[in-house]
Amino acid sequence: MRAPANRVSRKAVTLWLLEQVFWSVVLVGGSFFLARWIDADRWSWLPLWLVDGIWWLPVVVAVLVVPGAIVEPFWRYAVHRWEFSGDVVYARSGWISREWAFVPVSRIQTVDKTQGTLERTLGLATVEIRTASHAGSSTIKGLDYEVAAVLAEELARRAEELRDDAT
Repeated sequence: MRAPANRVSRKAVTLWLLEQVFWSVVLVGGSFFLARWIDADRWSWLPLWLVDGIWWLPVVVAVLVVPGAIVEPFWRYAVHRWEFSGDVVYARSGWISREWAFVPVSRIQTVDKTQGTLERTLGLATVEIRTASHAGSSTIKGLDYEVAAVLAEELARRAEELRDDAT
């Protein structure tokens, strides 16, 4: 199976990197506060060796989370692609597990273009393609705003044309 023709925007790497940095800080910070709480209260139900070495928890979490947070955006960028041919939208996504979605344009019920705060800041958008079946729906994240706007408009127009032809 060939890859879809179009890559997402290069700025998507920055978006995904910022998201991963945020969640890494949350996880490492949370493990720091958990370690502090365990150390301060000396939880008696935990083994003594664990309570005495609890300050290793944030270090272990950082060692496990930070490399993945750095690699994941670049890996996703290499995988995420999309293509719109007259009758089908083909999208590939994922970084640990892969998803290939083929959405027949004739089955499209709604096309939405969305922007989160970070997406708006970076000039990116997400196109959500919905069909009556959840399995037939697809989301294309990390598109330049202009590309997303044109794609959403073309999909909606083509879906309307195909719907009119079917009646």
